[in-house]
Amino acid sequence: MRTHLTRRASAAGLAIAALLLSACGSDDSDATSSPSPSASSTECAPQPEVPTAATPPANTPAVTGELGSEPVIATPAGDPPPELVVVDLVVGTGAEAEPCAQVTVHYTGVSWADGVVFDSSWKRGEPAEFPLDGLIVGWQAGLPGMKEGGRRELIIPAEYAYGPAGSGHPLAGQTLVFVVDLVKVGS
Repeated sequence: MRTHLTRRASAAGLAIAALLLSACGSDDSDATSSPSPSASSTECAPQPEVPTAATPPANTPAVTGELGSEPVIATPAGDPPPELVVVDLVVGTGAEAEPCAQVTVHYTGVSWADGVVFDSSWKRGEPAEFPLDGLIVGWQAGLPGMKEGGRRELIIPAEYAYGPAGSGHPLAGQTLVFVVDLVKVGS
């Protein structure tokens, strides 16, 4: 069961979907269910306007590990950046992720505050598949343009992840760091 990135997931149900899935345009009144985007839907939600850093800050956490294996993200240091940071660690050569694409990814996510891994598809032993426009805003803005076979680091301020502290999600108020390997675009 996917349960780790949605704004609708309960604290007890945290796993993959709660980490990645958030209902676009949803109200947060249903805190116990994950959105199930329709596979037959042809409409794409408007893409969010997210300020993105022109260059990565000097304190961008280092990432080690080979493409195709679980990355290790160094513990972040200093103040987190106020803007979304997108860093291509490996540029892919395959199909490009469009804003509303279905994507299959391997990823690891850590909190900027302590560097602790809070979710990892690698630890579950299989990649995750999601509609890109159903993910947290930082992923919606940070993954388009990435190509299959690539690895990308995203630093996502709280407002583009789970919102401000006190908004109900266990990761609310936290800047998050993800390393994402794009395995496949499309279903």
